[in-house]
Amino acid sequence: MSYEPVHPTVPAPLRYGDAILYPPAVVEPRMLPAEIPPGVQYVTLPDGTRTLAYTPLPETPPARPVPTWAKTTALLAPTVGGGIAAASAGLAYAAPGLIALTEALWAAVALIAAGAVVAVARPRRNAARPTTHITQHVTATGLFGRANGTINHR
Repeated sequence: MSYEPVHPTVPAPLRYGDAILYPPAVVEPRMLPAEIPPGVQYVTLPDGTRTLAYTPLPETPPARPVPTWAKTTALLAPTVGGGIAAASAGLAYAAPGLIALTEALWAAVALIAAGAVVAVARPRRNAARPTTHITQHVTATGLFGRANGTINHR
């Protein structure tokens, strides 16, 4: 059995004297492609005629939900951008004060460095010189008693 499309035969034209008469054209109702519902297509039947027929729709995969991390990222993106914008605006307003602060910090670093130089360059005490020891004895009686004490220099 052959599945090749068979085209209908066209009748021979009629003659009327010297004039050739063709059979009238068969006007089939046509639908615009926009009017064809989903799942319906033009198909060619084995006898060669074209007609509309229902065709199986391809299976569409079920819609997957949006992952939670994507939602979170989408919600955080404008927040982070707004924070960066606010920080840059704040730095723009604070720039003169920050410049003055850095100059003050450099002055403090210079003061500390000068103090370190003085501490290193200062002569040390003579280790042979004796040091003074002070001892103190304090006595008191009771919680609110008067304290008495002696100081001994050695």
